[in-house]
Amino acid sequence: MRLFFYQFQFILIILFLFTTSVSAQYTETINSNRPGESQGAFSVGNNVIQLESGFDFGNDSHALLNTDTNIFGVNAVLRYGLLFEQLEINANIRYQRNEISFLSGSSNTAIRAGLETTQIGAKYLIYDPYKNPKDGVNLYSYHANNKFKWSTLIPAVSVYAGAVFDFENNDFNTVRDNGVSPNIAIITQHNWGRWVWVNNIIFDRIGTNFPSKAWITTITHSLSSKVALFGEYQLVDGDLYTDFLFRGGGAYLITKNLQVDVSGLVNLKNTPSRWNVGAGVSYRLDLHKKDEIIEDTNDDKKKSSSKKQAERVNKKNKTKSKSKRRDAVSPDDGGDNQ
Repeated sequence: MRLFFYQFQFILIILFLFTTSVSAQYTETINSNRPGESQGAFSVGNNVIQLESGFDFGNDSHALLNTDTNIFGVNAVLRYGLLFEQLEINANIRYQRNEISFLSGSSNTAIRAGLETTQIGAKYLIYDPYKNPKDGVNLYSYHANNKFKWSTLIPAVSVYAGAVFDFENNDFNTVRDNGVSPNIAIITQHNWGRWVWVNNIIFDRIGTNFPSKAWITTITHSLSSKVALFGEYQLVDGDLYTDFLFRGGGAYLITKNLQVDVSGLVNLKNTPSRWNVGAGVSYRLDLHKKDEIIEDTNDDKKKSSSKKQAERVNKKNKTKSKSKRRDAVSPDDGGDNQ
């Protein structure tokens, strides 16, 4: 547990040093969690149905068990924005097939296949710092609009609660309790223009014989309106499995509702040593009837303040014009002052 928090603090400092101040922005394009494993804080939107699916293949080589396992998996996540913008319900299913070869002895290859993950849940946005920005646009200062603001360090925050299903006679459920167990997560997200930083703190299968904890931190950078790259670190801490995973990859936006992606994974241990590559697609079916405009309660005050400031500048300019000497050179008279 101590290792978990030390690594969290270390990477928190590193990411802070590498993220500079840029202004936040919104997009009307698809909001996909692929190709990383973390969840963003924001939902897909009211009455939006979104499917995120992909396949992957890789290898696990276990130094103590003397096994070499080829892995093929297919996963699908269905997301739906329910009732209002802050709420999303989702379902996550993964099918996996393992071909296990034993490096010692004369045992035949073993096949393990089935549903590796079955989970449903709901996510709710409890705090959105971008809804009512405190700082308005300064019409007279570029520097004021682009300087670093401490308020940008405050993230959007969501909570997630889900149910994990461990089925009886499942090849991937050899020691866990059969039945349903809870999964909860705290999700934070910073939007810094072309940079997005997401953190997930996850508590899985709470109350069972083999609970686990995980921390996933993901940094995404948009190279253009079509292309984005990401890097991700995941720490898993549990009695059955502990690991340090690194992922990286990119996504390409074909249309505002369609995205494709590629990614890869490696780890830092040999029990097992892992690598994995995959590709996927995300598609959005937008059924919302109207755009929900987020009202800023300070908007009227900002407009009034900006209007008064502009009036003061105009009044000042008129005063200067009236007080100008009568014999001053005017650009309209070509310098001929009679």
